[in-house]
Amino acid sequence: MILGLCAGSFVNAIVWRIHQQTLSKSKRAKSKKASQLSIVNGRSICVNCYHQLAWYDLIPVISWISLKGKCRYCHKPISLQYPIVELSTAILFLISYAHWPLSLSGLGLFDFIVWLIMLTGLMALTIYDLKWTILPNRIIYPLSGMAFLTILIEASFFQGGLTQIEQSIWALLIGGGIFYLLFQISSGKWIGGGDVKLGALLGLIVGKPTNSLLFIVAASLLGSLITLPLLLSHRLKASSKIPFGPLLITGAIIAKLFGVVIVNWYTRQFLFITRT
Repeated sequence: MILGLCAGSFVNAIVWRIHQQTLSKSKRAKSKKASQLSIVNGRSICVNCYHQLAWYDLIPVISWISLKGKCRYCHKPISLQYPIVELSTAILFLISYAHWPLSLSGLGLFDFIVWLIMLTGLMALTIYDLKWTILPNRIIYPLSGMAFLTILIEASFFQGGLTQIEQSIWALLIGGGIFYLLFQISSGKWIGGGDVKLGALLGLIVGKPTNSLLFIVAASLLGSLITLPLLLSHRLKASSKIPFGPLLITGAIIAKLFGVVIVNWYTRQFLFITRT
């Protein structure tokens, strides 16, 4: 729980800093030194007054509650996003631990540690896409590199072998290929290029072709459940731009944690096949 809260706090920090760095040409960004916005070296600061925060201002959730949602120094409101993201990340960490499909030893433990790191990055992508409808390469590329490295390690040292690599390639092609086709057919009107890269990344993370199909189906169903009521109630226009990244990420989390159970259930119910 504590680890998840800390990861959520990191998500809030990295999302804000990356966005500020993209505004480097603006007057607001120019007023701050690059070192203050550094993800690696920058100290935690208030997003309103840029005052450096003390350690007791940085305790996840508790500091926000004790400060009554306001900065200790400038007294401006601190967004409710901060405790929500911290709690959400912690809950996802707990769910991941409780429903991890592998034993927490050997390959299972290695994969679980990598998953928690990936989950933190996916949370950052979710928040960034919800706020600014952009999936930044500065998050996608490092996660993709880690996913590739993980596959190579598993294939080389955990007896995954060529089978591991082959399944990962198919998962990548399905996860990214479907969205690439949609992107090309619609000339970028239906989905953005970021969704294509995210789909490929998620394919690598879920690791199996069936899981890639599952996260796409799950994301589509979730999108329909959310958008259709809003469209019918006229609270959403048909031309409105809806970030698809968070839906894909939610689908990938479902596929990663519950993919085996869902696929086995589906094959028994509809294909009359018993899987082990």
